[in-house]
Amino acid sequence: MAATEGRPTSDPRVVTDAIRAAILSAEFAPGQRLVEADLSEQFRASRSAVRAALFSLATEGLVERIANRGARVRVVSLEEATEIYEVRMVVEALCAAKAAERIDDADVAMLQQIGTEMRAAVTSGDVFGYSALNQRLHRALRDLSGQKTAADVLDRLRGQLVRHQFRLATQPGRPQVSLDEHLQIIDSVCARDPDAAAIAVRRHLESVMAAMRKAAEATAAAV
Repeated sequence: MAATEGRPTSDPRVVTDAIRAAILSAEFAPGQRLVEADLSEQFRASRSAVRAALFSLATEGLVERIANRGARVRVVSLEEATEIYEVRMVVEALCAAKAAERIDDADVAMLQQIGTEMRAAVTSGDVFGYSALNQRLHRALRDLSGQKTAADVLDRLRGQLVRHQFRLATQPGRPQVSLDEHLQIIDSVCARDPDAAAIAVRRHLESVMAAMRKAAEATAAAV
């Protein structure tokens, strides 16, 4: 978190984390300009720290630097988003399989609790609560897998999909479909079945890609 009082922070890592969090939470929208002076004021940071942070985020693929025009949140096309999901499918299937091999009774209870909360969120129509639980589940599977390299790859990819994930989260009927897919993942991991867990993840992300393409087509048709 950036400094909120006293002298502005000059630590680029602190500023990088703060701007990254703003992008991942959709506080900064895809295509939005990132003005150094504004960011410096917002995050109580030195201009040099902000500049270094934007450079770092550009290497992560979250920010795009444009010659003579500064920086902006990078826009990810449907085609690129599909490629990213295809990579996620392979890596997350690995994580789910490894999680199924390593899970203990306490972890089973934790995943089942997430499933219970997901059901409640969908039943009550809490779209954003469900979206947060979605992220929590995927994060839990990465952590349980013990695959640090895979987790690092997924963290780098996640932020590039913010716009598409938000669109899907608000698509009518999508949470109900997604819920069944997530519960199947949870059941497979808790059953300690690596093959079934990997298959469940692949089926879920194939469904996500199909829904993403459908949403993009509907948006294009409405223009």
